[in-house]
Amino acid sequence: MDFNQIFRERTKKFSIAIIRAFSILPYSDDVSIIRKQVIRSSTSVAANYRAVSRARSEKEKFAKICIVVEEIDETQLWPEIIEELEYLSPEKILHLKTECEELVKVMTTYKFKLSQT
Repeated sequence: MDFNQIFRERTKKFSIAIIRAFSILPYSDDVSIIRKQVIRSSTSVAANYRAVSRARSEKEKFAKICIVVEEIDETQLWPEIIEELEYLSPEKILHLKTECEELVKVMTTYKFKLSQT
């Protein structure tokens, strides 16, 4: 498996994990807004990363990876908020926060490398 295939699968699995983790929260207006935002941003990471691997040019690839970095950064915010509001215990979202941090590092590095070409 190559880098693109690995991260296509990894970003998809990450968005599924986000959906599952946040779906267990009981309904309230504030939780509903947070859930919608984190699901939107995490699935955008996966969708836009797929677009990176299908880009028709280096400029298009760079534009898409910029979106991926922006969306993964936003995704990183929501578990932090959920944890600070004490809607989920730190243990229940530790794996999400860890994976999100790793994806931020990888995608930021990838973006930097593309900007150098």
